[in-house]
Amino acid sequence: MIRVSVSGVAADAVKRHVPTLIAEHFATRLAAEDSTLWGRDAESEASIRLGWVHASKHSRTLVPEILALRDEFRARGLNRFVLCGMGGSSLAPEVITRTACVPLIVLDTTHPTQLSRVIARDIEKTVVVISSKSGSTVETDSHKRAFEAAFAQAGIDPLTRIVVVTDPGSPLDIGARDTGYRVINADPHVGGRYSALTAFGLVPSGFAGVDIDVLLDDAETALGELLSDSDMNPALMLGAAIAGTVPRRDKIGIVSTRSSIVGFGEWIEQLVAESTGKNGTGVLPVVLEPGAPELSAPDLLQVNIVDTLDEILDDSVSVSGSLGSQLMVWEVATAVAGRLLGINPFDQPDVESAKIAARTFLNGSPVADASFATDGEVTLGAIGYRPTATTVSEAVKELLSQVAGDGYVSIHGYADRESGSGLETLRDTFAAATGGRPTTFGWGPRFLHSTGQYHKGGPAQGVFIQIVERAINDRDVPGQPFTFGTLLEAQARGDATVLAHHNRPVLTLTVDGFENLTALVSVLRHVGPNSWP
Repeated sequence: MIRVSVSGVAADAVKRHVPTLIAEHFATRLAAEDSTLWGRDAESEASIRLGWVHASKHSRTLVPEILALRDEFRARGLNRFVLCGMGGSSLAPEVITRTACVPLIVLDTTHPTQLSRVIARDIEKTVVVISSKSGSTVETDSHKRAFEAAFAQAGIDPLTRIVVVTDPGSPLDIGARDTGYRVINADPHVGGRYSALTAFGLVPSGFAGVDIDVLLDDAETALGELLSDSDMNPALMLGAAIAGTVPRRDKIGIVSTRSSIVGFGEWIEQLVAESTGKNGTGVLPVVLEPGAPELSAPDLLQVNIVDTLDEILDDSVSVSGSLGSQLMVWEVATAVAGRLLGINPFDQPDVESAKIAARTFLNGSPVADASFATDGEVTLGAIGYRPTATTVSEAVKELLSQVAGDGYVSIHGYADRESGSGLETLRDTFAAATGGRPTTFGWGPRFLHSTGQYHKGGPAQGVFIQIVERAINDRDVPGQPFTFGTLLEAQARGDATVLAHHNRPVLTLTVDGFENLTALVSVLRHVGPNSWP
């Protein structure tokens, strides 16, 4: 069962908007995949993006093939599964498998050290899922090339170890089939961030050992309630609460410590931020712990993900339910939020701009030198504003001084995610340093396919700090004129360029290697609470 409880301003929003949504028959029109729900400008896109509504039913046909392949791999002694994908292609399988406590290695980075570590381990037992909706994702194509070379070097035919998941007719689909790879097509009428219950979520999860039939059963059971025009519809309540408060609380703090769903906040983050962050509006999700200073911010609404609704917290929202039902309630609620905000929840116009900028740098276009100082082993660069600082601490304090009363901080770590550098712990440091302003953390380039849309297309409230770790040992991308390290830096530069174009200030701190990264993190942890005016 999926349940939503609301109190305070969230309850007021539900009272204000749910009766109108019912009168407009939003839920039953969504059940009929009515593409007119979000206005004329969104109709063309919505008409080809509503397959997710009934994905729990339509995806049943995939299950026998997935389980047969899993059994075949197991019979051959292949029990290590690696997923190469970005955004919705990786975040949902990561949540699904972690919640089910089955091992799946998710590779959604271009950092050479992390990639080399994954490739070097147990290649003789490894199956790789190459997952890309468009079939042209540069990160995933680069991963595929690297694994093809690694398998060949180990004397293994890549055709026996790589499974491709992509939309029918994509460049990857055509090329993989021509080469002889096993290909499983996803529903082309589902966008990446809504694809949890399509082939993108089910193939790697099923291979790893998740009971995907149970997951689909759970989601389908919830649908009857979520697609009904009822004042007790949890999705209508949740959508109204996160997008309809007065005055608007345009940030939501996701607290999930009382839930058995692992990593769900990160999945919500990409779904809601990428779907709503455009046209200068949106809802910014921030993954938080209980007691985080941001929870007292006047423009932030606390949303609790829980297993059971055993208490109602003041001035907040709580959502209970198992994984399949939670996936569905958030997808429907995000569609509701799009209607209330007057935006198209299915496009991502600013994600592509960062990709184009990165390609420009990869193709050899000259890059303006944004560096303005060095501090020990750290190179400091800035774009979108003119810094005066000459040290790391001063530069960070200067950037944080630009955070407005309704602003937020976003930290982007272009580094080895599994290194144990503690980079992600800086989120708490900077939140405290700004007196409790909402602070997000994202691994690059992973976040570019999720929250990156909000940062560029949403309200101009953010200040951004990039932390870039250049790998000591780079790695070539087979068949390409660039390395993985070059690709990572191009993605950081491309994103910074587009952010600055949208008048967002970006500070970049660049170091060489893990030791210098940990030293930088140590310095940044001492940015104190007096850093914000």
